[in-house]
Amino acid sequence: MLTRIGGSLFAGFDQHLCDLERKGQRRRLTARQGHDFASNDYLGLAGSPALRTAVAEALARGVPIGSGGSRLLRGNHPEHQMLEQEAADFFGSPTALFFSSGYTANSALLSTLPQRGDLIIHDALIHASSHEGMRLSRAEARRANHNDIQSFADVLLDWRKSGGTGRPWLAVESLYSMEGDKAPLTDLLSVANQNDGFLIIDEAHATGVFGDSGRGLAEGFDGKDNVITVRTCGKALGCEGALICAPRAITDFLINRGRGFIFSTAPSPLMAAAVRQALKTLQQEQDRRVRLHDFAAHAAARLGPLGARCHGTQILPLIVGEAATAMELAGGLQEAGFDVRGIRPPTVPEGTSRLRISITLNVDKAAISALADTIGTLLA
Repeated sequence: MLTRIGGSLFAGFDQHLCDLERKGQRRRLTARQGHDFASNDYLGLAGSPALRTAVAEALARGVPIGSGGSRLLRGNHPEHQMLEQEAADFFGSPTALFFSSGYTANSALLSTLPQRGDLIIHDALIHASSHEGMRLSRAEARRANHNDIQSFADVLLDWRKSGGTGRPWLAVESLYSMEGDKAPLTDLLSVANQNDGFLIIDEAHATGVFGDSGRGLAEGFDGKDNVITVRTCGKALGCEGALICAPRAITDFLINRGRGFIFSTAPSPLMAAAVRQALKTLQQEQDRRVRLHDFAAHAAARLGPLGARCHGTQILPLIVGEAATAMELAGGLQEAGFDVRGIRPPTVPEGTSRLRISITLNVDKAAISALADTIGTLLA
């Protein structure tokens, strides 16, 4: 029998939820409805005929839904290996390793590769999954100001002056999910090169959207000995999972020491087949990227005057300030038929609650204009 300490078995949880409610930060699951301005299905591939056909054909040729075990046991399927080879070829990387999610991939990278005595320097706005990896890492982690090259260099210099002798690991996103701005990748690589360090680039929101045939903002960085990229499959590719693209020594080390890889049931072989088709579709239907950039430019023209931050990408945040105000505005838009979600702390800093407006091919220019008109009315 469980012993209750200080009242209800769930009193502590209930109090925490009440505190979140009071601060306007309690999260709830809500159904999708209305025009899609919330998803990361940027190219509209999640429900595309090409992916549906690929999955049906994979089932017909006997590809199983479940893997049945970890990759190091019986879970390693030819679909996984074909995807990894095709992805490596597509992105120009020596190897690729398929993970079940971007969260798992980022966590495994930063908890496994940096060693005791090394330093991880991360952008202030990097994904929560990277923070999880740093929390589990043997290496020290320090924050650099967002997209500030001098800050990265200063943090590294301060560490060296304080006796740091290991290897630096610079961890960034190429396109930031809540700001919609791009990282100065070339300058970051220069800092890594000058200090015998590694550069880890999370391409979650750039894969499929930028670069030749959707190779991302890190196109051309793959193949360098000190660059590791993460290509998420659950956003513009319309599937699930993530690919770590890196030199063979890195992927082999992850296979042997990455607990998130070793002890996880392998991703569905059926999903690997779907991602293989998504990579083909990027090359076969390049008009999707052209249309998306056209839609994003239209959105910037209509939403910029209303205060949205426009960085030439498909993510346009509209900073509101207080969490309650952001959620009220999001609720009004949802009632009007626009699926826009409010983003609150701790996902974003206090005082910067916002609408995260995501442009996808699941809408059209008329819907974008109608969204802008409705926001203008609600803000008036």
